[in-house]
Amino acid sequence: MEIKVDEEAGIIGARRIKEETVPLLDDRNRNRDFPDIERNTMMQKAIGKTFQTTANLANLLPTGTVLAFQILSPICTNVGQCDLASRVMTALLVSICGFSCFILSFTDSYKDLNGNVCYGFATIHGFWIIDGSATLPQERSKSYKLRFIDFVHAIMSFLVFGAVVLFDQNAVKCFFPEPSAEVAELLTTLPVAVGVFCSMVFATFPTTRHGIGFPLSAK
Repeated sequence: MEIKVDEEAGIIGARRIKEETVPLLDDRNRNRDFPDIERNTMMQKAIGKTFQTTANLANLLPTGTVLAFQILSPICTNVGQCDLASRVMTALLVSICGFSCFILSFTDSYKDLNGNVCYGFATIHGFWIIDGSATLPQERSKSYKLRFIDFVHAIMSFLVFGAVVLFDQNAVKCFFPEPSAEVAELLTTLPVAVGVFCSMVFATFPTTRHGIGFPLSAK
């Protein structure tokens, strides 16, 4: 029996519609292996919120600075086997990277009408563009003015970087080759305490700046 062209096209179209309406992967089947999380108490909700915020602390540090430290740390520390020269180089590396995290917290950026990103420093008078290629209007510049919360964020960024250093075993072995039980316990708990404290501060007073090494603003 011959099928006319119009009927054949109708059959193929119906099959396509049926295939499109059937999902490739059922959400219920995809998520059935994951249990539902029920946080009923205030303590459970607080712990869950703390862990989520702590996981995002790396986004509050200049990515280039952290990457440079992670790359140079094994070289400067000789993979944890430090002599006097290695210890001095490691101390200089930690100091420079820590200062970078602190000072870059005062930088900000904006996009001009052509989509070009301009970086600058927040000052008490407004916004100073680093390369001097443009000047913001006075009213717009005042919105970038230095505030007290910027110093808080800078100190928190410095502390978070310190926690990153304490998580680096090469740096720890360099400065504490044979720590006592009390020092080892302090080196273990201090980064966690700093992370929890800084996460609460950043969650309570979030930063609005998008400076050098930080994610760009969507605007």
